[in-house]
Amino acid sequence: MTDSPRTPGSGSGDDDARDPLEEMLRQMFGGQGPDPEQIRQAMQGMGGPGGMGFDPSALDPTMLQQAMAQFQAMMNPGPGADGPVNWTLARQSARQAVAGEDPVVGTFARREVDEALRLAELWLDGVTDTESTGAVGAAWSRAEWVEATADRWRRVTEPVAVSLSRAMSAAIEQQLPGQLPEGMDAGVLGGLQPMLKNLGGTMFGLQLGGAVGTLGKEVLSGTDMGLPIAGHTPVLIPVNIEEFGDGLSVPDDQLRLYLALREMARLRLFLHSPWLERDLFAAIEQYAAGIRLDTAGIERAAESVDPMDPESMQAVFNGSSFIAEPDATQRAALDQLELLIALVEGWVDVVVAAAAAPLESAPALRETMNRRRASGGPAEEAFAALVGLELRPRRLREAAVFWEAVTAEHGVQYREQIWSSPERQPTSEDLDDPAGYARRRSEAEASTDALDDELRTLLDGGFGDAPHEG
Repeated sequence: MTDSPRTPGSGSGDDDARDPLEEMLRQMFGGQGPDPEQIRQAMQGMGGPGGMGFDPSALDPTMLQQAMAQFQAMMNPGPGADGPVNWTLARQSARQAVAGEDPVVGTFARREVDEALRLAELWLDGVTDTESTGAVGAAWSRAEWVEATADRWRRVTEPVAVSLSRAMSAAIEQQLPGQLPEGMDAGVLGGLQPMLKNLGGTMFGLQLGGAVGTLGKEVLSGTDMGLPIAGHTPVLIPVNIEEFGDGLSVPDDQLRLYLALREMARLRLFLHSPWLERDLFAAIEQYAAGIRLDTAGIERAAESVDPMDPESMQAVFNGSSFIAEPDATQRAALDQLELLIALVEGWVDVVVAAAAAPLESAPALRETMNRRRASGGPAEEAFAALVGLELRPRRLREAAVFWEAVTAEHGVQYREQIWSSPERQPTSEDLDDPAGYARRRSEAEASTDALDDELRTLLDGGFGDAPHEG
């Protein structure tokens, strides 16, 4: 009769016959590291690699222990969990996504970026009335961009992250008993409960970090996403600019200066119109506040989770979103966000086209950047699938035509005055009919003035004949 597999170092009796997979789980979630021999026996017992013609003895014990230690750290996030979402893990995952392909920005590259940003400020002075930022520019590595934008990404994604992580944890916790190996006792399942409470937040943290890290390999500047996601510091990412320029027949210095013009133009606008940044993030938060989840989809995905395979748990989030279709309020917020970003990018397009006129490559770069901005890329699509939020100016060309028409008819000063208050913000109707904007704005202001006059008259004399008590 063949002896049952024994756990190394265990005693005799019933404990000797304990399933090695069960013993491994006990050690993992009891704070201990599993023995590599147990892993091999567990794999054989589950019909894993050892049962498919693969020799478990070929596995490196050190690599096995490192992998299981990583698994254990992921399943027991500890104080870094920071509530239902593990934001510390998200940051670490983003840093890991850019590691190994992120050279340190050298002195020469920093000097090139500084010179480009300074020259961009001088060229913009001749084509816009918005004031210079006065800020010192910076050249960042991908990791520096990840670190600098982490808090803003948290602000943008937190509402959906919290809701989704809680729903995922609940669904996986409900499905897990049917996924565990047959015969495993309730004690092991009970030991998994603390981990399950954090599982959704852990998985979302990993996926969000991966998406942000992938974005970090594509963004060219601090405001490249259309939001001041990196704050108000003018920033260029030299390594990404170099890779982006490899596919273009454009001199490096012209590409760098063109991107510097776009970066400085956006920052000038955000500083010129403080309400703009406020309204952009308010639209995002209004959308996020109404997020509803596809709970049926989450439950279906949880059915495929293998508790012994971290990759299968991460795959629950990959390639799909569990966010339900937006309701009317959310749609209004998304429409407002889309319009604002289109207006910003259209203004930047027109202003930079005027400022970059001395550059021979300017027309080709303008078309390239507009296509890139309007269509997005794989990283942006991954981010949109994760949080249900797209940051694309779908009406970019219409917005650019609007600003060109306004500039031609009324001049630069009138154009910049439009940004002085949200009440003057162009609407979708204005993008459809740029020539009628000034007339509609004058009529709206005249109506407002008339209402103010009536209110002033009422307050000044309307209560003069009112009876007095006593």
